Amino acid sequence: MMLRKNKKSLIFALTLLSLSFMACAKNKGDLPAVKAEESMQIKEENPEIKKLDSVLMKMSGRFKADVQILNKEEFLQDLKEVLQSRVSFSKDDLSPFYLIDKTHNVGKEYVPASLIHLEDNDNYLVNKDNLSLRPEAFDALNRLGAAAKADGVTLTISSTYRSYDYQYNLFNYWVKVDGLEEAERESARPGTSQHQLGMALDFAPVDDAFDQTKAGQWVYKNASDYGWSLSFPKMYEDVTGYRWESWHFRYIGVPACNFQKKYFNNVQQFMIEFIDAWEKE
Repeated sequence: MMLRKNKKSLIFALTLLSLSFMACAKNKGDLPAVKAEESMQIKEENPEIKKLDSVLMKMSGRFKADVQILNKEEFLQDLKEVLQSRVSFSKDDLSPFYLIDKTHNVGKEYVPASLIHLEDNDNYLVNKDNLSLRPEAFDALNRLGAAAKADGVTLTISSTYRSYDYQYNLFNYWVKVDGLEEAERESARPGTSQHQLGMALDFAPVDDAFDQTKAGQWVYKNASDYGWSLSFPKMYEDVTGYRWESWHFRYIGVPACNFQKKYFNNVQQFMIEFIDAWEKE
């Protein structure tokens, strides 16, 4: 009788143990599905993606039509690298991505923290005596000029930093020559010119002919490799506020040039507007 009772107890215990193992196995098998679900939820709730969506919604219709961001995580990583590239620029001055255009300006008193005077040298020529750039742009121009020279091209610089007062006189001059409406398409009002940042330059000749010169063709092909970006491209006057200027380039650094090409249809204004909106969001 006792033997039969012990046998029943053993069978009962083994049954409970088996059920326990099955329950553990089932729970263990469910874990990957739970983790995957939690991971998806975390991904959907990524605050940076929400911020990106919010910023993109506020951009212009032309921006939305031209700018395509297929992989938001990759875009955000690239954006982070571009913003980090600012560490190579002076902390004592405006960001290389400072938004300045017809509706965003700098004050009358603004002058870059430091400027370096340009002179004729082995890398490029200058056709005025009063040219200067911020150190970052100055160094980048030397690299650009040296690369051009190595390819048998000599670049000539016609305009660089301009003070508020200089731009005031220049704008009024073009108003007298061409009238206000045409001057607005080709010359910035004082305080709204990229030249006042000390990071922009005009190659010579300062007219549409630059597009067809050997220097112009070389610059279009290679400038971005040295951090220089065309500011006012063809067919984007409604975006930039200015007609095509084949000779006008702004230094923004190589990472930003690559970012501009990859996501912003290679339109500087789109990228600068986005960065400004992103940092204000």
